Parts: sequence; C-alpha cells; structure tokens
Amino acid sequence: MNEVGTAQRSVVVTGASGGIGRACAVAFARRGDRLALIARGRSGLDGAVREAERAGAAKVVAIEADVSDARAVEAAAQRAEEELGPIDVWVNDAFASVFAPFTEITPEEFRRVTDVTYLGYVYATRAALRRMLPRDAGVVVQVGSALAYRGIPLQSAYSGAKHAIQGFNEALRCELLASGTRVRTTMVQMPAVNTPQFDWVRSRLPERAQPVPPVYQPEVAARAVLYAADHPRRREYWVGGSTVATLVANALVPGLLDRYLARTGFDSQQNGHSRRPGEPDNLFEPVDAGHDFGAHGRFDDRARGRSLQQRAAHAFGSLAAAVRHLPGR
Repeated sequence: MNEVGTAQRSVVVTGASGGIGRACAVAFARRGDRLALIARGRSGLDGAVREAERAGAAKVVAIEADVSDARAVEAAAQRAEEELGPIDVWVNDAFASVFAPFTEITPEEFRRVTDVTYLGYVYATRAALRRMLPRDAGVVVQVGSALAYRGIPLQSAYSGAKHAIQGFNEALRCELLASGTRVRTTMVQMPAVNTPQFDWVRSRLPERAQPVPPVYQPEVAARAVLYAADHPRRREYWVGGSTVATLVANALVPGLLDRYLARTGFDSQQNGHSRRPGEPDNLFEPVDAGHDFGAHGRFDDRARGRSLQQRAAHAFGSLAAAVRHLPGR
C-alpha cells in the first residue's frame, strides 16, 4: 500500500503499552484495523488491548516481547501474521532512555538504551521486511524525534540512538527505492510529548524530569503516524512547530544552538521538585508489568492537543496527493 487506503489493515505497533505507541494503537483501532501490540509490561498491554477494542479494532493481539531480542521480535512477527494475516503496517516506537550526564551513564546502561532504542528498530524492521518484500507491499513507520538531528544534554544515549535510526532509515529507504519495490519506509520526527516516560526512565537528575516545552499530547503524535502510514511516499514528517524550529535552527546555526542548549538544557528538563529516591525505572524491567500507566504522563495541564503546523502539513500533503491523481498526470 503506497497511499491512502480504506481497507481494513493488519498493523503491528511496538512500545504499545504506553505513550505514543498506546495512542497509535487507539488511532488505528478507530479505523477498524487488526492490531498486534508489542511491549514488555503485561498490565500496560492489557490496558492497551481494552482501549483498542473499545475504539473499534477488528481484532487485537497482545504480545509480550523485548525488541532488543531479535529472535523474540521475529517470533512476534510470525504470531502477528498467523493471527491477523499479512502485515500491512509496522510502527516502531519502543525505546528506553537514561536522564543523566554522559559521564554518569554506565557502559551497561548505554548499551541497553542502544539495544532497545536503535537495534530494536533494526530487528523489527528486518522482521517486517522479511514478510513485506515477497508480497511487494507494506509500510514501516519509524517513530523518531527532533533529537534524531539535534542532540541535547542529559540525553546522550537516547540522542545517539535516534541519530542512528535516522541514518539507518535513510540508507534503507535508498535501497528500497533502488530495488523498485512498492514497500515503503518513512519516519516521523516528534516534539516533546506528554507520556509516562518521565516517571519511568532511569534518572540521575536531582529533580524530577520533564519534557522541554511546548509539550504535545500523544494523540497528536498518533495522528502523525497514522497519516504517515497512509502517505509513505514522503521520506519523513515533522510534528509541531517546535520540531520545525529546532531542526531549521540546527541546520542553519548549529553552533549557536549548542551554546543555547548548554545554558538552558539542564534546567528545562527538570521541574524544580526533588526526585524521590528509589523510584523504579523500566530500563531493564518493565514498570507497567503490574500497573497500567496509560498513554498520558503527568503533564495534561500544559500539553497541547492540537498542532496547527501538523494540520497545515497534512492539508498540503492531501492536496498534493490529489493533484498527483488528476487525470492525465
């Protein structure tokens, strides 16, 4: 599928138990799609299944798997096809992170973030393509971040992994285009989003972590993923005015942005309240195994539910698609 389709689809979402992945599950469910939801936390997965079923999904399968395990990802893909039919869309969203200065992150922690956030995308994309390429149909959507282009302090492991995904996806896109296949991959670069991650990532900050404002609700991100899955010809999508501003500034004045982030990046990622010692984190074990956190974090009071930039970009994209399909073109 290369452009908008209305037929019921089989969709796989990784990192589906919370945040953007959870919101994506609900967004696809509202279309009546069949869903395979992959995550580590049983309670979070069960909650995602209930929400997707209430939203109208034709069928939902919950699969407990760690995306850093290539064999587990392959087995999840096999089960998804056995229960739902051929995979039409695969959304990669699972990640892990550590909030700390680089010198305070251990080698084991850095490797774990890389294994989940970068190699998890690689393994999942390979599993998807093993099934899509022989059929000459399918879309892989990589959930990215403004940090795929612009690293920020206190998130060196995560920034590095997102940069790696960007390079990997660009190379893969070129190979797919060269092969002539109708399988597509596209990437969606996200802004700061109100997800539970700020309460469950490993942190060595003295204060509680927070997203750098402006903050958007995960449903804004999910709408972008849904649109990208419907319109995968475009190589990537930027979500939110803050993402656009950051990436343009990074392209034009990266050195100035380095100095700006050096002055503001530490305080802007902490909320002024002391972090409680001994808080659990999900780096090596899921926090939502016994408790469902849902899609939203604790920033509902300031998170935006709409993005004018996103609406304009989607409207322009739909117009361009309509022009391409005019008779005689």
